[in-house]
Amino acid sequence: MHNQRPNIILIVADDHGRESLGCYGNPVIKTPNLDKLANDGVRFTNAFCTSASCSASRSVILTGLHNHTNGTFGHTHGVHHFSCYDNIVSLPKILNQSNYRTACIGKRHFAPEEVYPFQLKIEDYGQTRDDVAMAEASREFLSGDKPFFLYYCSFNPHRDGRTVGDGKLAPNSFGNPEHDFPGDKEKSYDNVIVPSFLNDTPAVRAELAQYYQSISRMDRGVGRLIEILKENNIYDNTLIIYISDNGAAFPMSKTNLYEPGMHLPCIFKLPGETQSANSVCDVLTAWYDITPTILDYAGVNSSGYNFFGSSIRPMIEGKKNLEDWPEEVYASHSFHQLTNYYPMRVVRTKKYKFIYNIAHPRQFPFASDLWISASWRQAKENESDYLGKRLLENYLHRPQFELYDLENDQDELRNLAELPEYIELVESFKNKIKKFQQDTNDPWFHKWEYE
Repeated sequence: MHNQRPNIILIVADDHGRESLGCYGNPVIKTPNLDKLANDGVRFTNAFCTSASCSASRSVILTGLHNHTNGTFGHTHGVHHFSCYDNIVSLPKILNQSNYRTACIGKRHFAPEEVYPFQLKIEDYGQTRDDVAMAEASREFLSGDKPFFLYYCSFNPHRDGRTVGDGKLAPNSFGNPEHDFPGDKEKSYDNVIVPSFLNDTPAVRAELAQYYQSISRMDRGVGRLIEILKENNIYDNTLIIYISDNGAAFPMSKTNLYEPGMHLPCIFKLPGETQSANSVCDVLTAWYDITPTILDYAGVNSSGYNFFGSSIRPMIEGKKNLEDWPEEVYASHSFHQLTNYYPMRVVRTKKYKFIYNIAHPRQFPFASDLWISASWRQAKENESDYLGKRLLENYLHRPQFELYDLENDQDELRNLAELPEYIELVESFKNKIKKFQQDTNDPWFHKWEYE
């Protein structure tokens, strides 16, 4: 069995920050199935999305190219209408050509369909909150002789349009049902851990309790998916990857390239008998590495596809020296919704983060679900001077360049970019950003030339 090409499942959660996961150090939230997956595999400590927005991030995951390179500058749906260029070759297309069975279930948020030609699109689960049912709907696809690739995308723990309670600052429901789904039992929370980027208020705690509940339901869906694999005796020969598209749907996280928005959970359960069980990998990796890594495990030569990223398989399996791996990751965010224009380009090393705010004179915009959230309205209506530890004014109005020493300033509060002793380092990072933009055909490169 283990000599066969592995089955591959890529699980992408919707707005799940790493601070709300048991295996990443949260002792309150209950995520036993993801914790077990980490125990059976590799947990990454330096993994990053490249754009803290759903569609743009997912386009990077499935193409190995930055969103400004593949054309998905922001949301694909509705009036926003961003989509990949027609000539982009995506992961499902390559795997189709490599004799894999391919399917997607749950949230898609990609366009156009022709660029992402999954052989099977399991319907009716795009907006579901019943993850156990979604896993069950995958059961038939998970059987068969040919190896498979399943793109499994939960809609949890994304916010939804409902609130819980009648109060002025009633928390968003995060998709939690009023009654248990069939065959599943909800887990509610009275206690939460407020991360340092949020204000510790009753409104925030109430929203975090709903958020935790949504995460636990998503975790139970992962558990059912694993049960099905074990029932079919294919768990051992299946590569399972768990990531999130971006950070939690709270201010300072989603749509931001501060750490809460881009520093995310990443778990690999490897196929076959490996020495990597219950291990930790601290190499810097980003979502543009996902496609080339999957192709590596699938036995597909990806040298002709010109991905921005590379396979991290040699790093996971200890077959490549750390010195041969990039010392930085790059991020690129331009839009969330069409009206949320705030392009940022980022280079992050293990010690520093450098942010280039291309539209810095503008006030930082809000995604619609964040603007109406109790977490934001509480800060706004109480006229608080702070959002978490950050001055609210500094959140809304950002300088052209930001430089943070992450080893000594994990909350990214002290901007070093304008200090004279950091001039050379700032110039070095500016040059890295310029080269990155040129190498990736970034339309915003012209800002250096004309402004």
